[in-house]
Order: sequence, then structure tokens, then C-alpha cells
Amino acid sequence: MSAIAQPQRRLPRQRQPELERDCSRSPELGYETQEEAGLVRCLVHGYPTPLARWHCHDEYELHLITRTSGKAFVGDWIGPFQPGHLVLCGPRLPHNWVSFDVPPQGVDERDLVIQFMHAPFERAAQDIPELREVMQLLARAGHGIEFFGMSQVARAHWDKVKASRGLRRFGLFCEFLADLAQCNDYRLLSTVQMQGAEGDVQVEQINGVVNRIIDNVGEPISMSDVARELGMSESRFSRFFRRSTGNSFTDFVNHVRINSACHLLMQTDHLVTDICYQVGFNNVANFNRRFLEIKGMTPTEFRRQSESRFAGSR
Repeated sequence: MSAIAQPQRRLPRQRQPELERDCSRSPELGYETQEEAGLVRCLVHGYPTPLARWHCHDEYELHLITRTSGKAFVGDWIGPFQPGHLVLCGPRLPHNWVSFDVPPQGVDERDLVIQFMHAPFERAAQDIPELREVMQLLARAGHGIEFFGMSQVARAHWDKVKASRGLRRFGLFCEFLADLAQCNDYRLLSTVQMQGAEGDVQVEQINGVVNRIIDNVGEPISMSDVARELGMSESRFSRFFRRSTGNSFTDFVNHVRINSACHLLMQTDHLVTDICYQVGFNNVANFNRRFLEIKGMTPTEFRRQSESRFAGSR
């Protein structure tokens, strides 16, 4: 039993997923009150902070990292970040940014954030044609969108939105959204659109499973074992998991493992065959096949392209 209680952890993090609610958004943590914010809420926070954890919420959230570098987790995507990293996360898309190069005293400003709800834009877009391009942007945000070459523009927009109130704030925010909608240099991050479950008990259950998969990516895990631990039949658990994450259990595990492999391919010199076993696959042929299905290229091609793309970023 002791061996089971001490699993090997290859990812240097452990975060309990959490569904964030308004009652936890204290001004002491940097949140604006609802009276100050209206539809568009700004948040600035440093690091370390209790706000940095594996979590999701009902709002869209736009993040601009201004200091430190480390590892970002957006849905099933795992990758590096540094100052200037700009990401839009859709509702119920779990995410976290974990900084590694933090000075002993911490940093006062690491993350500039804007939160906003979907429903008002959806309703308004029915009568305002100009908002339709924004709805296309928001549809992509379910995967998490990373924008490139936008950091200075985004900082200027954020400062203006933060300094304004009422109708002027909304107008300035729409200018920000327009620039994001017209940006052609971006990538979608999560290959699955993870969503939080409804209800506190279900949130705890599904997040426990997701946390276990992510934190023990190299360990074997079976749907039958997880279903039995939760007191469910396999068919009931399968429906529960698909409803909560939008994916089958097997597909989700494979996507998490492949994205962990992507991180290792980008950040280490480990052999592809070694990475295959580190992320939980038990044979190289299956690993290569799944990688090609999910990423559209072989692990070797991915490493070659990632080295070219991130050469000036590390």
C-alpha cells in the first residue's frame, strides 16, 4: 500500500482544480467589485498568490503575463510562458500559470486579467452585426487562444480599460476585442474543450479525476478502476466524464499524455523513445500513431518545428 500511496510525479506541480465563484472574489485579492466593474472586470495580481491554481469559472478570461516565466496549463495543453504571453480562455476551460523564476520576495504584478460573461455578447450580436466577428473569436476561445505579437498593444488596451468606467470602459474593451478578433497570428491551445461539471459534488469528482490524470501522466490508469472508486458503473462514468469534459475518458487521457510529450519535446533533449514511456504509453508505435492523429505530425517533426518557433523565446 505504501508504494501505491507514493506515485512518481514527473510534472513539477500539484494543483487541486477548483470552480471559482463570485463569493471568493475578494477585493483584497485584487478583484474589482461588481459595482466598479459592470460587464467588464479587471484584475491585477502578483505571484505567488492564492489566485494561481488549477481552476475554471463561468467567465471568459483574458490573461497578459507581464513578469516571470514558467509553465502554462490550459485545458489539456502544457507549454512554456514568459512576459508578453497573451491568452484568452473560454468559460469553464481549466487553466493555471505556474511561475518558476520568482525572486524570494515575489512579484507584485505578474498577470493582468479581464473577465467578462458570454450571454450579453450573444444577445447583443443578434441585433448588432458588428459583434459577429467577436462571436467567432469567442467560439475559438473554448480551446484557449494564444496571441503572438500583441503584448504591447494588449498592455495599452488593458491600461485604458482599467482606468475607465461605465460606457467608456465598454467601448474601450470593444476596441480591445476588435484587435484580438483581427489578429491572424495565433494558435489554439487545448485540443479538447474541457468544461467544469455542474454542482459542487460533481465538480469535486471530475476535478479529482482530471487532477489525477494530469499529475500522474506517466502512470497507468483505467476507466474501470476510476469508475469503481467513484461507485459508478463504467457506462455511467463514461457518460459523466464525456458530459463534463466533452471527450471520452480514453481520448482525454491520450490528449493529456500527448501534450505532456509536446512539453518534453520542446523543453528537453530526451529521446523520443524515452518520452513515449515517460508520458504513459507502453509502446513506441502506438505513441507515434496517437501523436500523429492529435498533432498532425510526428514527434520528431514537432520537435523540429517547436525548436524553430521558440528559438528566440527562451
